[in-house]
Amino acid sequence: MKILIDMNLSPSWVPVLESVGIEAVHSSKVGEPGATDKIIIAWAVTHRYIVFTHDLDFGTLLATTQADAPSVIQVRSQDILPAKLGDLVINALRQFHQELEMGALVTVDEAKAKARILPI
Repeated sequence: MKILIDMNLSPSWVPVLESVGIEAVHSSKVGEPGATDKIIIAWAVTHRYIVFTHDLDFGTLLATTQADAPSVIQVRSQDILPAKLGDLVINALRQFHQELEMGALVTVDEAKAKARILPI
């Protein structure tokens, strides 16, 4: 599994994900800081990455375009740092591993995680 961490999340997510064997890269390392969501999605599709974000616009883009890729995992919380959500995100990645490999939008908050298969 390969994760592209969106600009709205801290680069401190990289070592957290790598510590459990997930390849991770922060978007600041692979593109322009002001890249649009469409550009980020295109990069993720081309390089076969799952987008990890706090931005709800990715789900909207997937829905309006009926896209079947890339998978997106989005966190919905005020505190989006790994110290608060790290275990929840890792558990969701494990729980929905198969769905993410096929194409899914996974939403994680402090109470639960859910997956919707693409296209939505």
